Amino acid sequence: MIDWAGFVPAAIVVSLIPGANQLLGLRNAARYGVGHAMAGISGRFAAFVVLIALVAAGLGTLLAASAELLTILKWVGVAYLLWLGLSSILRARREMSQAQEPPKSKNLRAVVVNEFAVAISNPKALLLFAALLPQFTTTGSPAALAELGSAYLGVELVVGLAYVLVGRAIGVAGVKARTQRKVDVGSGICFVILAGVLALDSSL
Repeated sequence: MIDWAGFVPAAIVVSLIPGANQLLGLRNAARYGVGHAMAGISGRFAAFVVLIALVAAGLGTLLAASAELLTILKWVGVAYLLWLGLSSILRARREMSQAQEPPKSKNLRAVVVNEFAVAISNPKALLLFAALLPQFTTTGSPAALAELGSAYLGVELVVGLAYVLVGRAIGVAGVKARTQRKVDVGSGICFVILAGVLALDSSL
């Protein structure tokens, strides 16, 4: 049995909370367009599928209980978010100093890899699936967990699309290049802050 009435609102609330991946989707849409942003979301989903599969196979609980592995994942996530934030800020400042237009396109593979890396290196994502999904099934069977995980991906897609549309509104034709650079700087600062929050999180 699955408690859909309880799960759907919980999934919506969790997905709506601004995180690194949602922020990355917004930035990609503002800078490169909807196509690149949606390609990035596919990378995020690939990472989530891996995490959900681990939870359904029963490995999520074991991994979540491993302090050593969580510590490794934590610092990998911190390093990647920090690199992502600093590179965004430095790129925007370089374009400002050289009076360059922000590039209108970027290699799709790089966008997808970035989203995948952010999602898979975030230990909170693993803990989220390991703690959230089992709460809404009485059996805890792999099939029920996989079904809940699939439903969460549906919610994440809708919310992710909303973030992408906000990014598209920022990056539509006619928006000044410096506004897009400000988006890069702002998102870069947010990534750095998220890295700091993750580094200081004593629960991991």
